[in-house]
Amino acid sequence: MKSLKLVILMLALLLVMVAIRSVSSAKEEDFMFDLDQDDSIAAEAENSDQLPLLESEQPISLRGTSRFLTEAARIKVTCDKYPTVCLAKGSAGKYCCKKKCVNVRTDRLNCGACGKKCRYSEICCKGKCVNPSSDRRNCGGCGKKCQKGSLCVHGMCSYS
Repeated sequence: MKSLKLVILMLALLLVMVAIRSVSSAKEEDFMFDLDQDDSIAAEAENSDQLPLLESEQPISLRGTSRFLTEAARIKVTCDKYPTVCLAKGSAGKYCCKKKCVNVRTDRLNCGACGKKCRYSEICCKGKCVNPSSDRRNCGGCGKKCQKGSLCVHGMCSYS
């Protein structure tokens, strides 16, 4: 009985070793490349009108990068230098708080003014921190009013 367990254990170890060996040999094949093909790619890159990126702008990868997938570095525009960027269509909000465009009427971290945070159980509705589980004018969410005479309990009107 002990010898049978020993044989099964040895077979399991052998299978694990074979699996590890096959994975490592597959990784070694990834580093093989054709020098002629690499030279033709370099010649095409030299003939193109695009300027090469600086070494500090090159993307970093352990496997290397493709020359066709490289992009020029984009300039990051922040609202502290250009406040009108927050007024653009598709912006997150009209106000600049800590170098980010935010909507002070709905943002929990900047509710009503930059830096004014709502508590954990509160949300920002129209620039005011409210508790949606008990506020009759914002029951369960912003603008959801309960009817006259009903209470807001656990975010639902007239729960009981």
